[in-house]
Amino acid sequence: MDIQVRDLYKSFGSNDVLRGMSLDIPPRKITVVLGGSGTGKSVLLKHLVGILRPDSGSILVDGQDITGLREQDLLPIRMRIGLIFQGGALLNSLNVYENVALGLTEHRMAPEKEIRRIVQEKLDLMGLGDRLREMPPNLSGGMRKRVAIARTLTMQPEAILYDEPTTGLDPPRAGRVDSLIREMSQKTGVTSVVVTHDLITAFTLADVIYFIHEGKIEESGSPAEFRRSSNPIIQAFIARGPVLPKEA
Repeated sequence: MDIQVRDLYKSFGSNDVLRGMSLDIPPRKITVVLGGSGTGKSVLLKHLVGILRPDSGSILVDGQDITGLREQDLLPIRMRIGLIFQGGALLNSLNVYENVALGLTEHRMAPEKEIRRIVQEKLDLMGLGDRLREMPPNLSGGMRKRVAIARTLTMQPEAILYDEPTTGLDPPRAGRVDSLIREMSQKTGVTSVVVTHDLITAFTLADVIYFIHEGKIEESGSPAEFRRSSNPIIQAFIARGPVLPKEA
């Protein structure tokens, strides 16, 4: 899936959040949208699936501008895109199996026997094949994120959008989530967009990084290019972060 954002503006009252944002999300790659809190990263993500509508600008999904589509016309596009929220957005009243099967059962996409097979397959892939009857409150933060990824994968998305996937996780668990995202990208060829303020996640995962500052793209490039950036805004952001992984 190829996604292009062109000159996107979005304000909430007097708060100008997106101020002419443009970026290209290449198919089958991992694009990281990096920036501090309150810079518009999550707002951008919600625009990519039509949860929010821009004040002006365009979002092209495989060449089709989705910004003016009606809700019923957006549904086929949303079915092709998985969105994984910070906390996983699991339903605490449903067990792991029921959460992962939710999309398939709600849309009646397969017979019950086939749904059971698909759910087991995706949970096995996440290393959670023995947790089908577990309730979400009994899971760790990392497990909940893996269940959310399994649920998304059941729908066979062409793109997956991750909103701060490592927030709230200790470094080892964050590293496992990073590895999982990379593995999913390599195994499935899915287009991935990772919104984060975590420098280690950004430099570990990204094929391309877009750095947001004050509602605009301040700079873009590969992790290696970011390391060499002379932009004082980029340098200051990196300097405040942790020790970064070495270049390959």
